[in-house]
Amino acid sequence: MEVDAEHNVQRKQSNYRCLDEVFERHNETYRGQQYSQIYFARLHTMRNLLYSLVPNWKSQLPVCTVLGLEEGKECIIVGTLYKHMKLKPCILDEYSKERSAVPLVKPHNFMHPDDHLVLEDESGRVKLGGKKLSPSVYVTGNIVALHGKETGAGDFLVLDVLEAGLPPQIERPIESREDKYVVFVSGLSVGSKASNPLQFQLLVDHITGHLGDEKEQGIAAEIVHVVIAGNSVEIPRGPLNGQNMASKDQSRLSEPLKELDIFLSQIAAGVSLGIMPGANDPANFALPQQPLHRCLFAGSAVYNTFRSCTNPHCFELDNIRFLGTSGQNIDDLDKYSEANDRLEFMERTLKWRHLAPTAPNTLGCYPFTDKDPFLIESCPHVYFVGNQDKYGTRLLNGSEGQLVRLISIPKFAETGVAVVLNMRNLECHTLSFGTEIDS
Repeated sequence: MEVDAEHNVQRKQSNYRCLDEVFERHNETYRGQQYSQIYFARLHTMRNLLYSLVPNWKSQLPVCTVLGLEEGKECIIVGTLYKHMKLKPCILDEYSKERSAVPLVKPHNFMHPDDHLVLEDESGRVKLGGKKLSPSVYVTGNIVALHGKETGAGDFLVLDVLEAGLPPQIERPIESREDKYVVFVSGLSVGSKASNPLQFQLLVDHITGHLGDEKEQGIAAEIVHVVIAGNSVEIPRGPLNGQNMASKDQSRLSEPLKELDIFLSQIAAGVSLGIMPGANDPANFALPQQPLHRCLFAGSAVYNTFRSCTNPHCFELDNIRFLGTSGQNIDDLDKYSEANDRLEFMERTLKWRHLAPTAPNTLGCYPFTDKDPFLIESCPHVYFVGNQDKYGTRLLNGSEGQLVRLISIPKFAETGVAVVLNMRNLECHTLSFGTEIDS
């Protein structure tokens, strides 16, 4: 693909393979099924995995069920954690007669010192004690193996914890001498007050090679793929009261999408592009979010380089595996647990082998009956999360040689920052288009 006809700079290419099948819904229909089934599917898969890890962890201890616990006898139990949270919002509070006397506070985080954990399997549940298992780290939905013993009070005193750990990883191709770049951007929020069209246009021009001299165009020619990780538009929301929408309101709704389509058309004309839905986009609310309909992108969808993807999104470029979300899973963990930063939340989801452990408890998801699509079976080389407050990245090393680049992608409309990854060595840097424009 030519970037500059005069100098005949050729854009590099990469082999793309979409791995979104597990997140796609085709013939599923909601027939009143309960969410318990997705928990059963999660427990069944993760328990078998943890059972296989126990012999190398504590081979001398018997594995029991909750119902089979004996006071004072050390053993291992495997089950689903449930966290009792004093501050967790309850929908019934909104209809409480005392709601005017006790104002409903919406804190950023719902943690409280009195929170405690319970472990549950098919036979029953038991309250967990001891300092080895911190309620600030775990959330409802985690599957773990616990070494401990039942106390006289009927609690289970936890002495040690076993998590699933990073899943197996496909071998990364031997480092090539050729630089190839992937650009990540999220939170474009086209149509919002925070969005700056000039800012976005500069990013587009940089990607397509229409900025700078021949050297910079040569660098732009090494960009082989662009990922847009959710919240691309902000559509004005207003009450319709059951009335037909006026033509001027229809125009207000469609303008941000038209503007986004113009930008995407420019990128797709020369670069492979994948766009994921986010919480604010015109897509289904519950995870996994299905691809934005191609009819929304009349200009970009004509290019075979344009791909509308699911959220979560998984794909491979030249046998390097990428896995990412538009941010809802990490945002929800931040409400119901604590960590030093968003990268630590991301690291936990990989070690728990689950993208969205708080779904369906506090994070909306489809009520699957025979599987849990958020289980991570293969460790990615790059794990990205969109719509975060700031940029962050680190390398995560696994016990079996896994190497994962974690990337927290900031909201572009607020920061003017996109993230660039070099596939050759998994190194990251940012592109900033904010300072000069805002001044």
